[in-house]
Amino acid sequence: MLLPVIGRRAMLGCAASLAFAQIAGALPALLRKPAGKPILTVSGKISQTNDGGVARFDAPLLESLGTASFITSTPWYDHPVQFEGVRLDRIMQAVDAKGETVRATALDDYASELPVSDFAKFGTLLALKVGGQYVSVKDKGPCFIIYPFDRFPELANSKYYSRSVWQVATIDVF
Repeated sequence: MLLPVIGRRAMLGCAASLAFAQIAGALPALLRKPAGKPILTVSGKISQTNDGGVARFDAPLLESLGTASFITSTPWYDHPVQFEGVRLDRIMQAVDAKGETVRATALDDYASELPVSDFAKFGTLLALKVGGQYVSVKDKGPCFIIYPFDRFPELANSKYYSRSVWQVATIDVF
């Protein structure tokens, strides 16, 4: 008589495990901690974090989200340049961002507010590489928000140039 009771408990346990696995599969993957020195901190209205209430990224962790690139002209280079990095909409997905605006702040405390809707609409990048090379702090790195100005000529103005923050250190979602 003991065997049927254990069998029922085992079946209930398996059913509960399967139900939990289905629920867990619907949730975003947990953000792992960066292995190296973080170059970007995302905070604010996010639900996926890896260091207390914030999400910290090193370059490999950012690149693990998937990379994209485009060539565009900018006011900061004398010829069209290839930018490579992570689309900002992918970063917002990874941290499960709930806000409509972000404030990107640079190492020198320059800050600009950007609508989250720009990210998917224009394919806005958090560039890590310029011309195939990782961007150093001396040359607008390690992270540079850039819009595809040549693909969308309506972006080639001071409004969007001011949103192209270089030396980005933090992004606050609100």
